Amino acid sequence: MRVHFCGVRGSAPAVGPDFVGVGGNTSCVAIAHDDEEVPRLVLDAGTGLRSVSTLLAGRPFLGTILLGHLHWDHTYGLPFFRGGDRPDANTTVLVPEQGVPALDLLRRFMGPPAFPIEPDYLRGEWTFGSVDEGEHTIEGFTVLAREIPHKGGRTFGYRISDGVSSIAYLSDHGPAGVMGPGPDGLGPYHEAALELSAGVDVLIHDAQYTADELPDRVHFGHSAVDYAVELARRSEASRVVLFHHDPDRTDDEVEAIERSLRSVDGPEVVAAREGDAIHLPVLPIQRSA
Repeated sequence: MRVHFCGVRGSAPAVGPDFVGVGGNTSCVAIAHDDEEVPRLVLDAGTGLRSVSTLLAGRPFLGTILLGHLHWDHTYGLPFFRGGDRPDANTTVLVPEQGVPALDLLRRFMGPPAFPIEPDYLRGEWTFGSVDEGEHTIEGFTVLAREIPHKGGRTFGYRISDGVSSIAYLSDHGPAGVMGPGPDGLGPYHEAALELSAGVDVLIHDAQYTADELPDRVHFGHSAVDYAVELARRSEASRVVLFHHDPDRTDDEVEAIERSLRSVDGPEVVAAREGDAIHLPVLPIQRSA
């Protein structure tokens, strides 16, 4: 599979020269099968979703957008997705099951007076549905969904496999604020997180805060960098990709965090950057020009 990082920022877009290297768009990861030219599965629909249209190279989107939860920074991009908003596109949007029809949930933030149109006014064929915990087949991938702690609405982490390679995606994960400090003050390494990340080739994980910052922000629903690295070590993931960077975290600061972890025993640690791509099972990250 090919994994494209289209948006790597958390909470809000980051704009300005200090954020160009890492990128300022919010969460969006697009996944393609090896034998297909364009992605069919998209994880989250932050402002980075606009970049998926570039990956499509003028073609319509024919696939599924799988949302981890419904906060703004993971849904901003839906009405601005040109690859899906065209007559020949066919898009399915799946949200975590929470007892309310998916379209009704999406209309709470996309529709008058907050926005001029509702989701089903987009052009093309759009289907809105829900996904619950368990194993699913979505766009030819095996997807395991598990609920993970994150403030303000049901949130899922996902494990995606093509039968050869696997990734885990825990973009918004705040165990310390919900489950307590755990063994090292950063939150417990709980069963759902360990199951999703066990032995994966790549763990894409919330790394919004440093360990020093976490105590003052523990109730914001996110993880410390050190938690992501230790979870990868405990679950024997091959690589951890630090994701959902704080909107105030500059390029230099992200680079410093990444550099400080290069000599740590355990999994390889890299910071996600917008435009990065990973081709699995070949692991080296490809940087965009």
